[in-house]
Amino acid sequence: MNIQIFGTKKSFDTKKAQRYFKERRVKFQFIDLKEKGMSKGELESVARAVGGIDAVIDQKAKDADTVALVQYLAADQKFEKVLDNQQILREPIVRNGRQATVGYEPDVWKGWE
Repeated sequence: MNIQIFGTKKSFDTKKAQRYFKERRVKFQFIDLKEKGMSKGELESVARAVGGIDAVIDQKAKDADTVALVQYLAADQKFEKVLDNQQILREPIVRNGRQATVGYEPDVWKGWE
């Protein structure tokens, strides 16, 4: 397994995801979205794995204006806007190769082992 966890240090669900993998002695790479955002390819891969760009957007994000704006954009514009404003991503985003989850999903992660 090649686990990557994208999130922020203050996110409660991101901390829970890290704890989940630590308890199972699964090595993972943590990427802090505040310091280093996702690349275009990474975001495309995650969006494909979870069923589209809308699935990675946190509807309750603090930046409510950007979330509202993104809802009314065309699909190609929506992707670019989310790439530029990664603070509206739902956390944590956990990747394992081509597979990915958004949010705290231990039931899905069990199937990866």
